[in-house]
Amino acid sequence: MMTNGVVHANVFGIKDWVTPYKIAVLVLLNEMGRTGEAAVSLMERRRLNQLLLPLLQGPDITLTKLYKLIEESCPQLANSVQIRIKLMAEGELKDMEQFFDDLSDSFSGTEPEVHKTSVVGLFLRHMILAYSKLSFSQVFKLYTALQQYFQNGEKKTVEDADMELTNREEGERKMEKEELDVSIREEEVSCSGPLSQKQAEFFLSQQASLLKNDETKALPPASLQKELNNLLKFNPDFAEAHYLSYLNNLRVQDVFSSTHSLLHYFDRLILTGAESKSNGEEGYGRSLRYAALNLAALHCRFGHYQQAELALQEAIRIAQESNDHVCLQHCLSWLYVLGQKKSDSYVLLEHSVKKAVHFGLPSLVQQRAFAGKTANKLMDALKDSDLLHWKHSLSELIDISIAQKTAIWRLYGRSTMALQQAQMLLSMNSLESVNAGVQQNNTESFAVALCHLAELHAEQGCFAAASEVLKHLKERFPPNSQHAQLWMLCDQKIQFDRAMHDGKYHLADSLVTGITALHSTEGVYRKAVVLQAQNQMTEAHKLLQKLLIHCQKMRNTEMVISVLLSVAELYLRSSSPTIALPVLLQALALSKEYRLQYLASETVLNLAFAQLILGIPEQALSLLHMAIEPILADGAVLDKGRAMFLLAKCQVASAASCDPPNKTEALEAAIENLNEAKNYFAKVDCKERIRDVVYFQARLYHTLGKTQERNRCAMLFRQLHQELPAHGVPLIDHL
Repeated sequence: MMTNGVVHANVFGIKDWVTPYKIAVLVLLNEMGRTGEAAVSLMERRRLNQLLLPLLQGPDITLTKLYKLIEESCPQLANSVQIRIKLMAEGELKDMEQFFDDLSDSFSGTEPEVHKTSVVGLFLRHMILAYSKLSFSQVFKLYTALQQYFQNGEKKTVEDADMELTNREEGERKMEKEELDVSIREEEVSCSGPLSQKQAEFFLSQQASLLKNDETKALPPASLQKELNNLLKFNPDFAEAHYLSYLNNLRVQDVFSSTHSLLHYFDRLILTGAESKSNGEEGYGRSLRYAALNLAALHCRFGHYQQAELALQEAIRIAQESNDHVCLQHCLSWLYVLGQKKSDSYVLLEHSVKKAVHFGLPSLVQQRAFAGKTANKLMDALKDSDLLHWKHSLSELIDISIAQKTAIWRLYGRSTMALQQAQMLLSMNSLESVNAGVQQNNTESFAVALCHLAELHAEQGCFAAASEVLKHLKERFPPNSQHAQLWMLCDQKIQFDRAMHDGKYHLADSLVTGITALHSTEGVYRKAVVLQAQNQMTEAHKLLQKLLIHCQKMRNTEMVISVLLSVAELYLRSSSPTIALPVLLQALALSKEYRLQYLASETVLNLAFAQLILGIPEQALSLLHMAIEPILADGAVLDKGRAMFLLAKCQVASAASCDPPNKTEALEAAIENLNEAKNYFAKVDCKERIRDVVYFQARLYHTLGKTQERNRCAMLFRQLHQELPAHGVPLIDHL
């Protein structure tokens, strides 16, 4: 069978074959050899040399596209190539025969134009050999295909010229958008016939690299699958094509097709003997155990934990029989991941870490952070692994390590350090050279760092900057990409917080559904927060109790403390501080045990508020001095405002028993703190809390006899109170 002048085969028995596009490239090489150095400038020749390798390795492209690429490098040569191809296509068959006969002269002479062992020389020799093996009927079909290729190019040129005349401005914008970038695009691949072995390998490696590093530049899922199906049609045993099909199906969350492609990949790998050649007799077993391991990872990604566990058991059994410790270490890591989905994973992880150290594999610090290890010990552990990563230029592991440090500093409540680590990761250039000039900045670690940046900016009231970061995330990680759920959850959480700050509880409630779909635990917690804000205390309490039991079972300490704080706040809003105290003490004990400094500071803040309600403001003030420094240093703007507001309340309550001069001084200091709190609340547009502050300020100014200031605060309070009516909570008792 023959299409576009190419003889098809079921396997890649022929390394390369002649196509009309390759004849055009041969014409370009011939013209470059014939053109003297004086006729082409040094910069033009350099651009042509840079263009050659992608043209030789890439798939066939349209003649119009080829002309444009050559013209951007050297306009004079583009004109010569166009004339030569036109003469050949509009002439006779003997013109093409004569052209191939003349190609051999490139290697003749004492100083040949092309060396036989060079990249260009090997390409020329392959083409001459492939052409000489064609029968007369195949040569005739090749010439017919060349004529059709030329006519299609001419037709496209005329259409482009007409379009440029009718819409010149739009045409200019399109030309500006097209760069000298010969990465495989949809229109280029679709114009070509079946790919040769080298072209197929180049196509697969480039697309796999793009899927890993910059998915937005890869072919769309449907187009890529169409090309892969075309490849597999002529070579069903091409294992690498099955694996790329597996990666492509993962993009669209197609569990059936991805499983099918993965199994076919390992079947073909064993059948072709590729593994056995590189690993001896042991290659067969190696393929089997890694097939089971990959299948377990696939099922785990789609949430099929029972099937994943069965596949892991199979991988462990084969790895133990083969004494493959590295495979067993990977199995242990996945067992830990599966254990996280249940409840008990600590023992597995400890064993996994010991084995990782023994065999020189990177150890995990996530569990150590959750277990309450100090920051200096965790950073020392990461430092030891970082030394190996930097020594061997393992850029992906370096990125993961820095992203992990960012998350650890945020877990411990050190936002400044987290911000520094995130920016360090974003400013790093990739150490790994990637095809087609792709920078390795579309990995999971990059997405995690950007999400942290967005949340940190939102916490400080910089919502415009957070929106810009999220916009960048959406461009780099489209909704169907692997790591898109990270920014989706981040975006939903920021929108939820803004709605809560603005008192738009109905809007916040509508966002809970989206958060729950992405992270069930976080969604339930946010639902309880909304119910509490709407004064549905009974429903909120029931939900928080269920969530508390679930988080304790899953050993999610950070969420356990957050739930305990919400329960305590619920009791405080219900004027039951004595019931809230044991809950707060439990949260404080957990925060101290796991060294979660920021959560500990928040707990102390609530304890001080409880003591204020109980009528002991002096003790509340002493507690506040313990907690306020970390909050002002690393806290969110809202928490800074809450701390300053509470400090002002405690100062006012303590001044009640003071003599008049000291009382006046204390009240003025409280007003200053209230102004600072109001500025903090204004940054996050928290009108409800600003209303509480100006209400309190008006009362203090009235006590001090400052009528003008009191009236100004009273007017502001009235405006805000009409916009945000109270929900039945005493203003003085709300933290």
